[in-house]
Amino acid sequence: MYNFDEVIDRQHTNAMNTDGFRDYIFHADESMTFPYKDEEFIRMWVADMEFATPDVVIDGIKERLEKRIFGYTRVFEKSYYDAFSGWCKNRYDWTFHRKELVMSNGIIPALYELVEYICKTDEKVLFLTPSYAYFKYAADFNKRDYVCSDLKNEDGQYSIDFKDFEKKAADEKTTLFIFCNPHNPSGRVWKEEELKKLAEIIKKYNLWVISDEIHCDLIRLNQKHIPLGKIMPDYERLITAMAPSKTFNLAGLMISNIIIRNEKLREVWLSRHYNFDNPLSIAAAQAAYEKGNVWLEELRAYLDENFRFVGEYLSAHLPKARYHISEATYLAWVDLNEYFEPDEELPLFFAYKAGVLLEGGNMFVQNSDGFIRLNLARPKATLAEGMKRICEAVNTKHTEKYKGE
Repeated sequence: MYNFDEVIDRQHTNAMNTDGFRDYIFHADESMTFPYKDEEFIRMWVADMEFATPDVVIDGIKERLEKRIFGYTRVFEKSYYDAFSGWCKNRYDWTFHRKELVMSNGIIPALYELVEYICKTDEKVLFLTPSYAYFKYAADFNKRDYVCSDLKNEDGQYSIDFKDFEKKAADEKTTLFIFCNPHNPSGRVWKEEELKKLAEIIKKYNLWVISDEIHCDLIRLNQKHIPLGKIMPDYERLITAMAPSKTFNLAGLMISNIIIRNEKLREVWLSRHYNFDNPLSIAAAQAAYEKGNVWLEELRAYLDENFRFVGEYLSAHLPKARYHISEATYLAWVDLNEYFEPDEELPLFFAYKAGVLLEGGNMFVQNSDGFIRLNLARPKATLAEGMKRICEAVNTKHTEKYKGE
């Protein structure tokens, strides 16, 4: 049994989580002050976990450290492919050719590169909204236009508006679809029927597709992830992006798996990408894929319980909040529109009034006003304190409002 209740001090580790929130959330510097000391915040924002990386991964790093030389390194040995493809085969009954696998120091950097390689300057990127903001940023960085297809939200249950999606896909200038599977921030695990409908539209308009599947391992115990590549086994214009970073809390080691089927695009990648990898990152990722399954299953059960707790707590203390247990990720997506005006800065409110750092819907492109995203990958005691502070701040706000009236 692993101890997910352990509270680990991350101060003085140069962690984005503890030291980077002013710049990332508020676009401010160290002069920005709060009624709370930095160490007093409950940090429920950036998507890394407050859990220790599994011991089998740390042991893999130690074993590589004992080799004592850390020169220029790439994934040459077949053992890495065997570990990762075996992981995909065991969990998703899907695999890929070894030649298709290239490495990146993150999925975000890969998006930035691939948008440039795929889209001409007058072409557009399509994605579903609300969306992980870096899909938009990848288009912006490369001076490409983007187009959004809003997901339908029926009392907190999200679905794809296929009519709108096809209309956007039919534009001859729309050439790339960046797909989040499972979806961030809603937490949807797309089902086979939905994926088949998407695949039909993708094929009809000959779209390139990047399927960002970084959250695929972090699904609820009653859910099943289906790689888009399994639905579209022979579609050459598909790129699949996966990583151990979210699953095993390895984001800082910066290693991701990019599966590029198209030979010409792969040649462009290999000729232009700075193609070296961190030797410790390779060791960590391989150890995770070879030996991390037991830890992951315990983690998933712990996260399921955290999601259940949040639902019960919101029901008791913020009954007008709309919340559904996310089918995937460790990120809760909570609709607080009944409690706030559309133009209120929710991250600022909760930082000042609750001492909780979180991300608001304004960070997810569009179709997300009045929402907050909460990172639940933390010990139960910390989660309980965070939820207590959030609910008390909202209820105090409304008590004061009605007294003023």
